[in-house]
Amino acid sequence: MSDYHKPSDHKDIEAAVQWAIAGGKSLEIIGHGSKRLVGRPAQYDATLDLSGMAGITLYEPEELILSARAGTPLAEITALLASNGQELAFEPMDYGPLLGGAPGRGTIGGTLAANVSGPRRVRAGAARDHFLGVVAVSGRGETFKSGGRVVKNVTGFDLCKLLAGSWGTLGILAEVTLKVLPQAKSEATLAVFGLTDSEAAAAMAAAMATPLAIAGAAHLPDYMASRFDGLDEAEATTVFRIEGIAASLDESVASLKRAVRPFGASATLDQAASRRLWRSIRDAQPFWAGGPCGDRPLWRISAAPSKGCEIAAKITPAAMLFYDWAGGLIWVAPPVTQDCGAGEIRRAVAAAGGHATLVRAPQSVRASVDPFHPETGALAALTRRVKENFDPKGVLNPGRMWAGV
Repeated sequence: MSDYHKPSDHKDIEAAVQWAIAGGKSLEIIGHGSKRLVGRPAQYDATLDLSGMAGITLYEPEELILSARAGTPLAEITALLASNGQELAFEPMDYGPLLGGAPGRGTIGGTLAANVSGPRRVRAGAARDHFLGVVAVSGRGETFKSGGRVVKNVTGFDLCKLLAGSWGTLGILAEVTLKVLPQAKSEATLAVFGLTDSEAAAAMAAAMATPLAIAGAAHLPDYMASRFDGLDEAEATTVFRIEGIAASLDESVASLKRAVRPFGASATLDQAASRRLWRSIRDAQPFWAGGPCGDRPLWRISAAPSKGCEIAAKITPAAMLFYDWAGGLIWVAPPVTQDCGAGEIRRAVAAAGGHATLVRAPQSVRASVDPFHPETGALAALTRRVKENFDPKGVLNPGRMWAGV
């Protein structure tokens, strides 16, 4: 076999993995490569390109179920769902422009392998929560199946949740089944102005404690707010997205306005501006490569929402950042330094709890600094045991997440 494989079905994937095992080789697993620059710059002997394994194999709108081959473009799936008034509720972001690539190149397999989840995570959960079933090939060259086509599936261990976020290091996704949901008929965004980070954290906590259908809560500091589509503000802006039916939307927005009134003046964005804004937040648009902040390294920090501003306060004021997930997700672009801010950011996260992932940095930095949050002790040992069970010869994306794993 050559050093480039483009399978057309799971049997071809099995053959490629078995070839790699026999030759003591390693495989890089990609779809369209939109997230190829995330992780350690490990060296691979061959590339397994899943882009040819495309196509929606099952769609039952009335059952809220969709199955697709792993290389199916995410854009194709979202367009089909939208034509039926449905969506992927976890609202996956597009990594392409952040990493200097074209938009709209992500695949459904890559989305789930990276557990990519957008602003609606605060209401709908992460990608792994919508991942119902999988056909995959292990590093042993064996096809396995897990889950099914129902939301509750209790037969055996839930491998879907294990594979989601494993970045192709445990198994090669061949076909996936997901839960889909109806699109909200209407949306609006309430913007609260002039809050400090800590005041915004309190306002977001108060809003999320209400019974309202809040499908997004973010804080954009004063130096960031005007960089987002849908906003022209030059002051700090804290935004809340409300979704629902048009008949009740005004009442929901009014209730939310009452809940956050103690924090500051507010205004309502219409549906068109709201949709532009949340797409911009979802894709971290101010940090796109080629933009005004595109030459900086980029970190993605996840933590308890109550700890977000505590972490940010320990990061240099020269960093540019904004908060999503009601404060539980922080996108941080620190100044260019030798370690791209790794020491400072990892110390801040260690003190408060959470995870920090280096999404964008030069290859030399990604080789010397763990891009994924370091694991130690029992957790690191467990990770190694899981890897050894699924991929005992270290064939699948070895070293992408951590050295030696």
